[in-house]
Amino acid sequence: MPLTQHRTTLTQFLIEERRRYPHASGDFNSLILNVALACKSIARAVAFGALGGVLGQAGDAVNVQGETQQKLDVLSNNAFLRLNEWGGYLAGMASEEMESVYQIPGTYPKGKYLLVFDPLDGSSNIDVNVSVGSIFSVLRAPDGVSDVTEQDFLQPGSEQVAAGYAIYGPTTMLVLTVGTGANGFTLDPNLGEFILTHPALQIPPDTQEFAINASNSRFWEAPVKRYVDECLAGKSGVREKDFNMRWIASMVAEAHRILMRGGVFLYPRDTKHPAKHGRLRLLYEANPIGFIMEQAGGRASTGRESVLQVQPASLHQRIGLVFGSRNEVDRIEYYHQHPEPIELDNPLFHERGLFRLPA
Repeated sequence: MPLTQHRTTLTQFLIEERRRYPHASGDFNSLILNVALACKSIARAVAFGALGGVLGQAGDAVNVQGETQQKLDVLSNNAFLRLNEWGGYLAGMASEEMESVYQIPGTYPKGKYLLVFDPLDGSSNIDVNVSVGSIFSVLRAPDGVSDVTEQDFLQPGSEQVAAGYAIYGPTTMLVLTVGTGANGFTLDPNLGEFILTHPALQIPPDTQEFAINASNSRFWEAPVKRYVDECLAGKSGVREKDFNMRWIASMVAEAHRILMRGGVFLYPRDTKHPAKHGRLRLLYEANPIGFIMEQAGGRASTGRESVLQVQPASLHQRIGLVFGSRNEVDRIEYYHQHPEPIELDNPLFHERGLFRLPA
């Protein structure tokens, strides 16, 4: 980027936002900048790949989710902790990779914010050089808290102060919302700065592209099957238009594509694990991505209700998630709320038959 070409840096952007609040202390800006620094360090490690000796599993380590940890999972988690614990703006942190909340060491002052994060989303794609990312969310800590507890983090997504993700692809980008829209910043490798390149992102309300893991189709609930079947039917079906299907298996990459050109992503609740209400983590993945989507004019839902209105019950709670172009998410919600009547082909199970299906 030529030095004569002025573009807004992340620091400048945050200062401009802070000017909206004359009594702000500056702690929030420091927090976001240190999160950005953690993302820069992870981006560098990801870029070196096999040359940096960071690929592969971290021995026999398994995280709290029951997933085998990759070396970069551990490295990324440590980057978030070490670069944010010292600043004096956090009361505590919580990570997808850690079973319990992280207390700020007693050698550092404590602040008024909580940070939750998925340090490396899509890490199973590392070895095949597919884009991965980091996701984070900022909450307010309860007043006067000394040692944080799990309960302090159990806030609905509507209470988020900020949320964002970094995507480590051909370029490294940081997408951030502080509640006044969603903005995209590209990492300038020469300056080492995130530069505002995608201001005021907006998701088109309509789309002809959807993302879902079709290998789980036998476990889908009826409303999801109905929606996907209608998309696959194309112009000859009730939607009267052709759809494209995408699946990257990296939610950050899916979210980024949707922010850039529209679409809808589905990782719904299904019957594969009946005791679970979904696969994605509410605090670390669904809430921050949902906040970004809604700030960009899209929607995020469990399939039944706005994900940002869900009251968390536990630190590592899982949930179904649908997000993206508003009109498609509305349609999927409608199908859950107004299921089609079951067609009974066997006369023994008709309304006046010998047997009746359970209500």
